[in-house]
Amino acid sequence: MARGSSDVEYSAAGGEGLGMRDFCLYVWLRRAAVLAAHIISLGLVILTSILSRPGTSLFSWHPVCMSLGFCLCMTEGILLFSAEGSPFCFKSRKWKVRLHWFLQALLLVCGATGFGFMVASKNIKEHPHFTSWHSLLGVATMAATMLQAICGVFLLFPKLISTRSFPRLRLYHATCGLVAYLLASVTVMSAMFTDWFQASVTGTVWYIFLLLPLFPALVVMNQITSAFLPKKKITS
Repeated sequence: MARGSSDVEYSAAGGEGLGMRDFCLYVWLRRAAVLAAHIISLGLVILTSILSRPGTSLFSWHPVCMSLGFCLCMTEGILLFSAEGSPFCFKSRKWKVRLHWFLQALLLVCGATGFGFMVASKNIKEHPHFTSWHSLLGVATMAATMLQAICGVFLLFPKLISTRSFPRLRLYHATCGLVAYLLASVTVMSAMFTDWFQASVTGTVWYIFLLLPLFPALVVMNQITSAFLPKKKITS
């Protein structure tokens, strides 16, 4: 095996065929992307809270709860397993799994609470339910989130399933989690087409808001797919 660093190539989750210098640049770019995803996720919650002015009405709590759950808790619950840019990278996997479960449980609480506020608001105003693409996508997102949570329960308590089913269920959990996250991102983007949002945000700022959820989604998608791709080190 050659000892020169220039003779070594890496294939770590998309870094195939890269020399040492290019690979290091690739790793730093991934770290910057993960850091940006953290900032955007938190920023979406803060900006949504400012726009909705929680407490002014029942509905005002719906965007706050949903953004807190799906933009922040769901994102952080996945990114904490990232080797690049996670503030918990020095923690053990067992600790990360516990924090992941806490964040996902908080996600379900926020989602159910936000859903309840939306239903209560529409009942008071006597508006029909589930008549928009945003509401239908929201129901699909909640269903996918519940499904991946069920898969997670079996992974948390492996004695409930056979040993041979564990690796396959882990893949199902990750796949369902990715689907749920992408659905959540599309649902957040569809919220920006609602009358409520467009009454507050217009022009160039609206387009910026529309594109913001895409970046964390790309980072999460890359992390999940990379975790299940074979990693190898190619040497000359």
